[in-house]
Amino acid sequence: MRTFRVGIPSLLGVRKKKRALDRAARTTATAVAPRLKRLTAGQRLDLLVVFVSLVLYAIAWPTLQVTHHVPAGVQPVIAGLAALPLLLIRANPALGWAISAAGALVIPLVYDRADGYDFPWQVVHVMVIMALLLAVSMRSPLPVVGVAWMATALLFLADAPGQDGRGWAFGLTVLVLFGLLIRWLVLSRRQLAQQEEVNEVERARRAILEEKTRIARDLHDVVAHHMSLVVVQAQSAPYRIAGVSPEVKAEFESIGATAREALNEIRGMLGVLRSDGQLAENAPVPGIGRIDELIEGSRRAGMTVSIERHGLPASMSDTAGLAIYRILQESLSNAARHAPGAAVRVALAVEGALATLIVANDAPPSPPAVSSSRSGGHGIIGMQDRALSVGGTLTAVSAPDGGFEVRARIPIGATLAVSEVPVAPA
Repeated sequence: MRTFRVGIPSLLGVRKKKRALDRAARTTATAVAPRLKRLTAGQRLDLLVVFVSLVLYAIAWPTLQVTHHVPAGVQPVIAGLAALPLLLIRANPALGWAISAAGALVIPLVYDRADGYDFPWQVVHVMVIMALLLAVSMRSPLPVVGVAWMATALLFLADAPGQDGRGWAFGLTVLVLFGLLIRWLVLSRRQLAQQEEVNEVERARRAILEEKTRIARDLHDVVAHHMSLVVVQAQSAPYRIAGVSPEVKAEFESIGATAREALNEIRGMLGVLRSDGQLAENAPVPGIGRIDELIEGSRRAGMTVSIERHGLPASMSDTAGLAIYRILQESLSNAARHAPGAAVRVALAVEGALATLIVANDAPPSPPAVSSSRSGGHGIIGMQDRALSVGGTLTAVSAPDGGFEVRARIPIGATLAVSEVPVAPA
């Protein structure tokens, strides 16, 4: 009875220890699992390689005395030559194969085989060198693959007993061909994925261009419609309104002429974007030859504009002339919007192959009715892009007296989108 009473506490203690060990094991597994989940696929594969290499090393060391006559102090090194080169299968398979092949060449020459064991290497060594040869055929350059295949085949032909050498050489050849097949399949799939990515980018770019084209088409239709109404109203106003004085009639004619000019330019730029496929009107491209018309139109609008010319060339490329015209047009529009009533000075000079355009205005007599912060803010950026597209530069700065100056330098022989000259910041 005493024995029974003593045995019950002992049994309970064993159960408590077992439950404590189970809880510790579960706690350890719970703590390790999240860490393993945070590892990438490559890191997990590296851990697997290390684990397999250590397992093979643990097999090769104790079994080495069964296959070869190796002193006990050297056995860890020989076992390491047989198993541990597998650690390089991902980092550098060619180097791992070279170490394994060198060990396979030296071991049979230095150490005799044990009685009853006819093969020159351990099974672990053969498994490792074949795995490394497969990795070399899949990842290394083709000349390295050829050297590794020939060297390994000759090694087996020279050291394998009897007819086994030929069989091993044939098997190694099949192994290398299999690795090359996998390599080409992976390479083709990778190239296909890259091509699909390029196609996807191209499709996205095409979608953006189509959307921009649609917006530009809508812009053309809307603006052209309203500008046509302006032209019609300006031309018909003297006939619809009684008692129109000659001065007012001339003003209406000026408004109509300006609106017609703007309408023609809009049609010339955006008419090609219409979905009906009709060609735009063959209107001449604006250039420096039409600067006087631009200045005169600004004067008719009430602006005070003066212009100076120095060294104008006999000829200029259409792209350079168009850039100068558009920059001057935008500068005059900005001056009329943000500095109404201020005098504007225009200077156009050509020195060598470079044209310099300066548009400066004084401070406005009174603040403009529309704040510049609500005007959109894209005029200067557009002028800078226009200058950059022909290889020029543009700066736009405020003067200390409250005025504003735009200075553009344009190559007179420029062609569109051939230069990457940086634009000075505004």
